[in-house]
Amino acid sequence: MKLEELIGQRLVIGIPGTRVTPEIVRHFQELHAGGLILYRINFENPAQLKKLIAGLEEALGRKLLVMADHEGGRVIMFREGITVFPDNQALGTTGKIDYARQQGEIEAQELRQLGLDINLAPVLDVLTEAYSPNIGIRSYGRDWRLVARMGAARIAGMQKNGLSACAKHFPGKGHAPVDAHLGLPVINSTWEEMEASHLRPFVKAIESGVDLVMSSHPYYPNLDPAPNMIATFSRKIIYDYLRGKLNFQGVIASDDLEMGAIKAICPIGEAGVAAAAAGHDLLLVCHDLKAQKEVFSKLLEAYKGKKLPRQELEESVARIERLKNKRENRFALGEPLAAKEGAPLAAAICREAVRVLQDERKLLPLKPGEKRIGVIFPQFSRLAALIMIEPEVLPEKDFVLREFQKFGLNPEVQIVSTEPTETEIQQAVQLAKDADATIFFCYDAHLYPANKNLLDALQDAAPALVVDLLRDPYDVEYLKEGVACLTAFGWRACQLQAAMEKICSSPAA
Repeated sequence: MKLEELIGQRLVIGIPGTRVTPEIVRHFQELHAGGLILYRINFENPAQLKKLIAGLEEALGRKLLVMADHEGGRVIMFREGITVFPDNQALGTTGKIDYARQQGEIEAQELRQLGLDINLAPVLDVLTEAYSPNIGIRSYGRDWRLVARMGAARIAGMQKNGLSACAKHFPGKGHAPVDAHLGLPVINSTWEEMEASHLRPFVKAIESGVDLVMSSHPYYPNLDPAPNMIATFSRKIIYDYLRGKLNFQGVIASDDLEMGAIKAICPIGEAGVAAAAAGHDLLLVCHDLKAQKEVFSKLLEAYKGKKLPRQELEESVARIERLKNKRENRFALGEPLAAKEGAPLAAAICREAVRVLQDERKLLPLKPGEKRIGVIFPQFSRLAALIMIEPEVLPEKDFVLREFQKFGLNPEVQIVSTEPTETEIQQAVQLAKDADATIFFCYDAHLYPANKNLLDALQDAAPALVVDLLRDPYDVEYLKEGVACLTAFGWRACQLQAAMEKICSSPAA
């Protein structure tokens, strides 16, 4: 292989649109890119996605590594052909390890039918008591033993059925105080502290034979004190510890090099060189075609100038080739269809995961005699440009009415923006004042001040208030005594339905 081809095999890139165009083919050819990462913008339906993957490989005359972030919960890229599982914290709350294995098996079947080789999951970050703005419900929980067992079971389920799993985000960032997409997190844990908890799920994943491990962008000054030596750039963390001490023989992938944490430190071309020097095999540059070209160019320059060793490049490509050769036929499992056992499993997980966090007044379940019920619910459709929104929750008012009518209730529903305006807050307050009981589906007061304002206003106005925390359950600290609060650890349809069932049904129902 020529140097340019070796370098290209390490690049995983995203593309715009849903069709193979001459420009995209030329871009892949120029970069010799070996990997394709898929996002919502690439998906219309399963048949189109299959055509996109097959068409690109045919035009290039070579096999690609095809992957996506399919964590479950709020991180899902496809609208059809898959089961929408709840967030990991819901699964962790059930404590049932076999649910994780079953989820992995179903994901493997569904994603292989869509043509994927790799699922960039599971998240193995361990939560702490500190607020986690980015991981939160993406984690199985605070107990590293549970995280390790859940992760290993899901990995086994995926890889048994032919889909490579990826343990992330090494060495662990469940306690990162900043979202790495937006800025640079600094984590002051020592090696002793990391090895006592955060690293243990990754050790278990490696022992279980996970195909890939993904690193993370936080700066760990007590692991590698060199200035701005984030984990992605740290040879001590990646090559010496992960590849050396933990003896991981699989493929090491970077997280997306376009994130805000990287931009806070250096240009993306330099980031690509630094990540390669740290010991990564795959370098993810997920969105910007210009950035992808810059990373390729800087890598080529570094190898030609002997700043990076060719021997390690060849070793990386050999690992990537072994991974790629694990699958002979991309579409061997037939037409893309959601597994029939998927939805019942997701529903069972959600139902068992729902937790009532406080209810001093015993408001739950709602009493049959409540004459007027008000429901305040987020306008998820406004998020559709950023995240996959399930068709069944749209239009939102119809979804809410349909679900509550299953329990003989016909509430008055107000749909509010995910960051509600002052007018929407005043309208919600009036609805709450007039209702016997109000149900507020709260979309993260920790992250969105407007939702904190709405929550505070409703607590003052409502004679009886039930709050369902839709994202991370940290918002419980904002609740006053007498307010009932529950969570299903997420807001996918299966989680909303489980929470509504808890709100409306008595335990014997």
